[in-house]
Amino acid sequence: MVHTLDAIFSPQSIAVLGASTMQGKVGHDIFYNILHGGFKGTLYPVNPKAKSILSVRCYESILTVPDPIDLAMVILPPKAALKSIEECVVKKVKAVVIISAGFKEVGGEGLEIEEKIKEICKEAGIRIVGPNCLGVINPSSKTSLNASFSARMPSCGNISFISQSGALCTAVLDFAADRGFGFSKFVSIGNKADVDELDLLRYYHADPETHVIMIYMEELMRHGKEFIDTAKEITSGENPTPILVIKSGRSVAGAAAAASHTGSLAGSDAVYDALFTEAGVIRCESVNQLFDLAQGFAARKYPTGKRIAIVTNAGGPGIIATDMTEHSGMSLATFSEETIEELKRHLPPTANFHNPVDVIGDAARDRYENALTTVISDDGVDGALIILTPQSMTDAIGTAEAIAEIAKRTLKPITCAFMGVVDVSQGVKILQRAGVPVYDFPENAAMVLGKLHQAHRWLSRRILPQYKLETECEKAREIIQGHLEEGREILGEYEGSELLKCYGFKTLKMEIATSAEEAIRIARRIGFPLVMKIVSPDILHKSDAKGVRVGIATEADVEKHYSDILACAHQHKENAKIVGVLIQQMADAGNEVILGMKRDPQFGPMVMFGLGGIFVELFKDVVFRVAPFGRNTARRMVKSIKAYPMLTGFRGKPHADIEEIEKCLVRLSELVADHPEIRELDVNPLLIHPRGKGATVADIVMRIRKM
Repeated sequence: MVHTLDAIFSPQSIAVLGASTMQGKVGHDIFYNILHGGFKGTLYPVNPKAKSILSVRCYESILTVPDPIDLAMVILPPKAALKSIEECVVKKVKAVVIISAGFKEVGGEGLEIEEKIKEICKEAGIRIVGPNCLGVINPSSKTSLNASFSARMPSCGNISFISQSGALCTAVLDFAADRGFGFSKFVSIGNKADVDELDLLRYYHADPETHVIMIYMEELMRHGKEFIDTAKEITSGENPTPILVIKSGRSVAGAAAAASHTGSLAGSDAVYDALFTEAGVIRCESVNQLFDLAQGFAARKYPTGKRIAIVTNAGGPGIIATDMTEHSGMSLATFSEETIEELKRHLPPTANFHNPVDVIGDAARDRYENALTTVISDDGVDGALIILTPQSMTDAIGTAEAIAEIAKRTLKPITCAFMGVVDVSQGVKILQRAGVPVYDFPENAAMVLGKLHQAHRWLSRRILPQYKLETECEKAREIIQGHLEEGREILGEYEGSELLKCYGFKTLKMEIATSAEEAIRIARRIGFPLVMKIVSPDILHKSDAKGVRVGIATEADVEKHYSDILACAHQHKENAKIVGVLIQQMADAGNEVILGMKRDPQFGPMVMFGLGGIFVELFKDVVFRVAPFGRNTARRMVKSIKAYPMLTGFRGKPHADIEEIEKCLVRLSELVADHPEIRELDVNPLLIHPRGKGATVADIVMRIRKM
């Protein structure tokens, strides 16, 4: 089946519009790279001022080229590019790659021209890569295409790359050559006038030559929910393909003016973390890590458990590997008695037969071969990490050959750390050619094993049936509209609780008092003990204003604290509008967690969960997901915070009602998805009672706005 992007990656004919006779010009170098890269199709330079370029006949315009054209490479300034695109439509070109800059990224006329090009190409069914991009590379022997201004044609491999930065691409290609990397497809997408990450993800996933997808991303301006759905299908469907992303920038800009804890924590980086996690995408911290993981995932072997065997010829690196293995979420395997006895048969008495296995510094090929064969066969071992340091008796080449042979025979992942440069270089090349992941240091190899196990857990995750929760959507809509008509945009606990009850949240009895006498009357109706809180649209975080009192047990205490709360509120903010004091039933004790939401302008409602109470912004132990979502996402959210063990009976404490947390997350997800007027909210704390006892909303603040 022919794909619309085939004309970009596997064209039969290419016209270079703006090809130049002058060496060093982009139009010359791109034409040179296509020609000398061994392109298997037909190449046509287009330049009205030249007879030939690099001894190839030149054409005045694409309309004078006698044959059909699949791909047009456009290396012209914006106005000339627009005219050439109009000619491409007449020529019935299938795709264009616009290398030139000066379009949307500079605004003004450049933006207008890019919009016109988009409109013209969309109507004609022409796919666009760029503008403002490096180009396209396909090293396959069937195509051999280097349609870019990078002089380096990478070797052929099974990793496909997408980059928003053209400048980074050249560095990546150089880096890849040094690491022995090959690519299946390589593209810089620039301004994304048409072809974007989603188009390429789908194309790469269908490509039998692509086993791993790498992305360098500066922004994801479109497709928030669609990106999640598409990437999730790619990373966990019948033909799972790992997606590795390095996202530049970890900014929290825009969060400072938020009205809620959720808003202050929901910076752009938290949004991307949520998108990637929910989609099964693995985020990388650096280009180095991107390549480390790509090498590991390209081997297509995953540890089904956490138990790792380490084989080393040096004690120090073995200790480092042990530490890093555990730091990466893995653990040292415990060998069976049969494995230990077999190791004793092949290793000298001075060797260590337990994990990590030390084959001693004078180990040649045979010791590594016997030790690795033995430990990888142990049913209690899920993967192996091999360390080699160059010593006088070290046979790096023979050891690499043995590891490569063993790796072919096992489904368990093997990663290697061949430490050094010159003395181990030939062994490293043998492992690279065999597709065995090899690194300079054991910490890299251990990190990769941890990420591979993370991917296995993603692939084998349980899919639970969804909760069937009853909601009163229309009643909630009436409540919201009523507040908006009254001009109220900040909802406190009293108003917000009514809204939460429509979606099944358990709230407390409460009333607002505007005098000490009224507070006492309300207290008699609700019953002791009580909680008293300041009610003010100008004081959103009540604890900061010393506006919360708990455990109120007598009418005298009600009267005393009423006056004290008002005084503290005025001291905190002199001109604050005071509505009154909330008299509230005191909830049963429970673990304090926070549920929140901030509506992201690009991706919609981002729901937050984490450790709650007054320390939420101190510890920042929170996670985000894009709403709406169901039970399975809610469960992964709960389990992913560092404080999760506190909910599972830590040190003899009661096991919290985790299922109720999951239900509350799903309820909140539905609430904010149903009502776009809700811009931001905190339920903090949500008190989680022991298993089977549910959860109670103890406080809420919410910001709403007319649509």
